[in-house]
Parts: sequence; C-alpha cells; structure tokens
Amino acid sequence: MQELELIADYGCVVGEGPMWHPLEQRVYWLDIVTGRLFRYDPASGQHEQVYEAGEAIGGFTVQADGALLLFMARGAIKTWRDGQVTAVIDEIPEERHTRFNDVVADPVGRVYAGTMATADRPGRLYRLDPDGTLTVTLDDVGIPNGMDFTPDLSQMYFTDSARQAIYLFDYDQATGTLSNQRVWVRTPPDRGVPDGLTVDSQGYVWSARWGDGALYRYAPTGEVDRRIEFPAQKVSSAIFGGPNYSHLYVTTAGGDNKPVEGPGAGALFRLRPGVQGRPPFLSRIRL
Repeated sequence: MQELELIADYGCVVGEGPMWHPLEQRVYWLDIVTGRLFRYDPASGQHEQVYEAGEAIGGFTVQADGALLLFMARGAIKTWRDGQVTAVIDEIPEERHTRFNDVVADPVGRVYAGTMATADRPGRLYRLDPDGTLTVTLDDVGIPNGMDFTPDLSQMYFTDSARQAIYLFDYDQATGTLSNQRVWVRTPPDRGVPDGLTVDSQGYVWSARWGDGALYRYAPTGEVDRRIEFPAQKVSSAIFGGPNYSHLYVTTAGGDNKPVEGPGAGALFRLRPGVQGRPPFLSRIRL
C-alpha cells in the first residue's frame, strides 16, 4: 500500500464524481456547487480546469463516443466535449428547484441518476434509457449517492447518505429493473455518512465516508476490511484508473474551509491499494 499522493488541489467546495475516461486515459472530477470540471493526465502529470458551468453539476458519465454526459441543476442533462456543450434535456419540471447528485452507467449504457430532496418531497432515483426515456426508479430517497454493480452484474449497490445506509438491489440487466431493496451496510451514527463508492475486481466495495475523514473497503459480506485516513474530514468519492486499473483516485470536499475541514480538503488524491478495479461502464444515450 503506497501512501496518499496529492494530485491536484483546486480548493473544491464539494469535490466529487471522479471518473476514469478509458478512451483518453485521464481522470475527470467535479466541484459540484461551483460547476467546475477538471481533468488529470497521469502520463504528463498535468491537470487543469476544463469547464465552468456557472451552476451545479451533480455527476457525469463517459459516453461511448468519448463525450461527457453532465447531470446538472434543474434536472438538466447536457453533453460536454472539448468545451462544447449541447443540451439533451433542458430541465425536468419536477426537479426545477433541485439538482442531480451521484450517477452511474450500467453495462447496457443506461444511467441511474439521483436527485436531491426539495422542501416538499424526498429525492428520487431516475433511470435514463439509451432512447432518452426517463423513469423514476425510487421516489423516497434522502440523499442519493454512491452506486455500482457486483462483479456478476446481478446486483447494484446504492447509497442513501441521509439514512446512513448502503443498500443492495437485485438488478435485471435486460430491463434495468431494480428490485428487492435491502440494507447491506448501515454506518455508525457518530462516524460520518457514506458517500460515493466503487467496486473492485474482487467484489469489495470502496466507500467514501463524508465526515469521518476516511475511505472504507468492505468485504462482500459487509464487514470492514480496511480503513484509510485522509487529511480531510469530507472524503466524497473514489474511482479506479491508471495501469490495469491499479490506481485509486479519491476526491474530498471542504476546500473553502481548510482550517476546519483539513489541509487536504477540496483536493484529488491517488493511492495504489494493491488491488485492481474494473473499467467503467460507458453511457450510450442516443442524442
């Protein structure tokens, strides 16, 4: 296990959503509230801000053609490619007063995308199918967060931070249907809340812990296998990338208040955990 390596620090208020771009061999990540998008090229060691939306971006996927699919404020969905932005969905009327949060693409190219709660209703989990159809999959969500699939693709993990729970669903790849929701892990109330997650090639779950300054690795049985501390209280998400998916990129939040949140708040880190991840699934939303 290599020590944490600080890759880039843009002082992100809510650094989030790291995603490995397999076609470019680069990692992208976000600052949700400022709508900034960044990328890092491990081959050159260079990193940069590539886009500023002027409004929140909750998450994104990589499209099969290499563009990024951005999930934004008001339920807007847009593509981004080299600075060019094209609207796919201008807004979802029911989400006009909120925003998307975490998202994940499935093996078929669908996208599951959560929205934050509003003053008068809970958050939701949508499924965006390749033909552009939007379906509400869950309509009683606190804070939708980390999602990924078991190695055999028969189940999907889904995090609800507000309920301090990581759930497991049965997943039907043919239809995209989620069923049989049950609690897989419930985190201790005094140790922060579960945030973004990713599954490695051994089927273990790496779950970021917002408010506990750590990244947890869970065995498929739900037992804690490893805890890695960070110099930041709000560890927000993680993704595998790099050679043979042997590097783990991790985002943190709180960069606007480092004296309280820690010197590594709002930054992107890398570590070599000694296990490999898996290539990300690409979204295939027809535009």
